[in-house]
Amino acid sequence: MANYKPDLSCQNKFIPINFSEQILPGTFEYALCYIIENKLDLSGFDAWYNNDKTGAAAYSPAVMLKIVLLGYAHGLISSRRIAKACENNILFMSVSGDVQPHYTSIASFVAKMHEQIEPLFTQVLMICDEEGLIGRNMFAIDGCKLKSNASKEWSGTFDELGRKKVKLERASKRILERHQSQDNLSEEQITQDLKQKEKLDKSADKITQFLATHHEKTGSKGKPVKSNITDPDSAKMTTSKGTIQGYNGIAINDDKHQVILQAQAWGSVGEQQTLQPAVAKLKQQLDKLSQTTQPTKQPIKFTADSGFNSEANLAFMAQSGFDSYIADNQFRKRNPLFKESETYETAQEKRRLKRRKGKPRLFTSADFHYDEVTQTCRCPAGKSMWRSGTHVKSHHQEYTRFCGYLKECRVCPLQAQCMRKPPIKTGRQVQFKNDDLRKKHSYMDKMKVKIDSPMGRRAYSKRLGCIEPVFGNITVNKGMNKLTLRGHKKVNAQWQLYCLVHNLEKLQNTID
Repeated sequence: MANYKPDLSCQNKFIPINFSEQILPGTFEYALCYIIENKLDLSGFDAWYNNDKTGAAAYSPAVMLKIVLLGYAHGLISSRRIAKACENNILFMSVSGDVQPHYTSIASFVAKMHEQIEPLFTQVLMICDEEGLIGRNMFAIDGCKLKSNASKEWSGTFDELGRKKVKLERASKRILERHQSQDNLSEEQITQDLKQKEKLDKSADKITQFLATHHEKTGSKGKPVKSNITDPDSAKMTTSKGTIQGYNGIAINDDKHQVILQAQAWGSVGEQQTLQPAVAKLKQQLDKLSQTTQPTKQPIKFTADSGFNSEANLAFMAQSGFDSYIADNQFRKRNPLFKESETYETAQEKRRLKRRKGKPRLFTSADFHYDEVTQTCRCPAGKSMWRSGTHVKSHHQEYTRFCGYLKECRVCPLQAQCMRKPPIKTGRQVQFKNDDLRKKHSYMDKMKVKIDSPMGRRAYSKRLGCIEPVFGNITVNKGMNKLTLRGHKKVNAQWQLYCLVHNLEKLQNTID
């Protein structure tokens, strides 16, 4: 029978430790310590302290920065978990020099990082550029939705929050009325009800204070959008795993070694609206890097998915100096190489026909008789229609719109083929593209031609391998998949710290 030595992995042991020998060359913590101690200028942190003559000694910014970044790299996002690791984990003890800061000190340091994160991020990029990790051949932009430190239950428009406040006050009033009408309640039940009433009153007061101190947000169309009481800068976002209250972390990276050049977090702003400020910040970053590195003569390719496609963004990119390739939402359908797309379209068409089985085909604009010269239109039944608009704008295109007379549409024998529902206020409407504007090509039309070309498809095909692994490494490999701070400035700094961990990992193999 085999005889094995006992496993003592769960047994405590007192041994002498040399902290410097625990950090091995070639590891992330070795590169982290070397770069912070020898490469970065941390003098900007000195303005935080005024204790040279009086007061207790502060924790070194270098030590705090090392343990925070090491904690993030191991998925320890909470300040409490980082503080506990400094007490129990030999690796954190070695990196910090056996300094054990309280979790409140760590949280305060991270919360104030928005004042210093930009110069630190730039310094690390300069090191990456010196090591030849930035190729300047292609940049890619994309976003990653991260859950914020706020509950989506506290989101709503001002009207919705007002109704919620009324419900809370009504529930609190019902508890009081029940106590007044019933004298035989037990002490335990009274205590429980009073705690519930206090909770309801506190929530109602919270909504009242928020409505009195904040202005209602409006969307791009001027309509009210949801605000969050806990973190007003965050927003409700739909992800593959459901709806979250969070931020969209935008990153622009280089394709050579997937180094992140620019990182910004956005809450209540749509993805399309982040492109222009992100590119403006990127150009500022490139200007700083060009002071130490010779800029390229060829224009740099810039790729983005359909979420960033809009006429305004394409017009902006045309003047930016980048050779941009930004897809639209019909890009894959126009590409014959995507067989899956064709299969999906075929299945969708079959389901659509199955739903409409037995129903007549509805008339389209091709079934109407439109005379461009006389600007008149007749419906399939031969009835004249009146022109309701000549410069109707839709999807960056102008149309001429015609409308049928209501009294004729109500008794028309072709009504079932022409309209989905019987007319109530207006007759059938139909619109036609204006010929003079049809000849003018918008920036979206030009981009479709460019990206559908063989060269455009080859360039855009590299986008997926350029940017997507970055978010996979940050959120899955490193476990930095949520945010612990609140407010746009603090959240933006934390997202840049996450991206800083990713860039430091790229320098891991270049530090001897």
